[in-house]
Formats: sequence, structure tokens, C-alpha cells
Amino acid sequence: MASLKEMRNRIGSVKATQKITKAMQMVAAAKLRKAQDAAQNARPYAQRMAAVIANLAAGVSGDGAPKLLVGAGSDQRHLVVVATSDRGLAGGFNSSIVRAAREKINSLSTQGKEVSVLTIGRKARDQLRRLAGDRLIESFEAGSNPSLAVAEEVSAKVQELFEAGKVDVVHLIFSQFRSVVSQVPTVRQLIPAEVAEGGASLDLKGASYEYEPGEEEILETLLPRNVTTQLFSAMLENQAGFFAAQMTAMDNATRNAGDMIASLTLQYNRSRQAQITKELIEIISGAEAL
Repeated sequence: MASLKEMRNRIGSVKATQKITKAMQMVAAAKLRKAQDAAQNARPYAQRMAAVIANLAAGVSGDGAPKLLVGAGSDQRHLVVVATSDRGLAGGFNSSIVRAAREKINSLSTQGKEVSVLTIGRKARDQLRRLAGDRLIESFEAGSNPSLAVAEEVSAKVQELFEAGKVDVVHLIFSQFRSVVSQVPTVRQLIPAEVAEGGASLDLKGASYEYEPGEEEILETLLPRNVTTQLFSAMLENQAGFFAAQMTAMDNATRNAGDMIASLTLQYNRSRQAQITKELIEIISGAEAL
């Protein structure tokens, strides 16, 4: 059994840890609001851009259609872009994204596709370096705050690989923020651009529009920006999800530390009481012997 001094030290250590987890919970809660607003504010822009692309794509066909819209004519080479955070201590937030990426990679490999991986965030890089091996072609750090400059850098790299014919299809995997307790790993196709059917396009209310320049020229400019927009939106979603997951994880850790402190304190008091009782018995026995 541990000595009373060892038990006191352990209680003190757990209390110090509890202070740290409580502070991290409060910091995550303070940052969550700003990150949540940024993610939600970015969604209408991304959705509106997708709707504009859907309208323009309806009038484009044949050889004049941009490759970013219709693809390169093959789907043999796939690039999986995996976006996580740089930091941990957020429960299973990063692991769930990497798990979705691993499932996607395994599914494509089973179909006989060539798969390469590009990561955003140190956690994705570290985990997929072990899992994907030589499939990892490049990695970027997400940074403490989502940056449009990073999204543009990643977008430029992705489009460079596509234009060089090294990849045919590009998938983006990130965590979509839904609420403080719900972050959902999401797979989205970046290239060729997904044109959603039905209500995704703009309602022109029967009007007929003529574009100047034509749809093809507008799409040539708009589609590269769409790749950047989708990447930046995913990074904002990740940031909000990370702080929400970290706040929840640190709250659980703080509660567990409190339970452990209560258990150790009870154990300490019992041991101390037993030691005092033993010392009293020894003193009484010695007095009677005299």
C-alpha cells in the first residue's frame, strides 16, 4: 500500500491536472463562439457559389466544358485531401476524420484505383504517414486559425496535380460542424466539381439570362475559386468542430479528475485513520507494560 506522503503527492498532482483541464475547457469555450460564427458565415457563400456553378453548368456541354467541371475523362488516379487540426486533446475528433479517410482509401484501393494522399493539419500527417506510407505526397499545417492563404496554397497544389495529369479525381475529407456535441466526418468531391441536382441551382423564376462572356469562360474563372472556397470552408468547419470537441473532452477530464480526487481523499483519510489507531494502540500497550 502507498504511504500517506505518496497519496498526498498523488492527490496534489491530480488537482494540478484538474486545474489545467478546467483552464483548457474555458479557453476552448471562449474560442468556440468565434469559430462557430466563422464556419456558419462561410456556408452561404460556398452554397451560393455551388448554385451559380450548377446554373452555368446546365448550359455547358461538349469539348468546351472546363476539365474542372467534367473531369479528365478518366477516374483511375484519385487524390484524397484529409483536413484535421494541428493539435490534439480533443477526444476522437481527429481520429474520426482519419478513420473516414482510411475507409475511403481502402474502398478506392479495393476498386483497383491508384490513390495518393495530401494532408492539412499535423494530426492527419502524423497518423496517415504510418497508415498510408508512400501514398502521402505532401502535407500542410492548418495553423492556429484557418487562413485563406493556406487554402489557396493547397488549392494551387491540387490543381497543379490535376492539370499535370497526375490525378483524375480529388476528394476532400473533413469534419462538418453541426453542434457542440456533433461533428460529422464528411467526404466531398472537389474535382470534377459536383453539380447537385434539384434545389441546389438558383431559381431564375422563368427568366432567361445571356452571359457575357460565355458560360465556359465564366466557369474557367469560377471553378478554381470554388476549389479554394471549399477548402477554406472545410478548414473553418474543422476549427469549430475542434474547439467543440476539445471543450467536451476537457469537461469530461475535469469531472473524472474530481471523481479521482474524491476517491483518493477517501482512501487517504481511511489510511490516516488506520495509522492513528495503530499508533494509539501501541502507546496504550506500552503504558500498560510499564
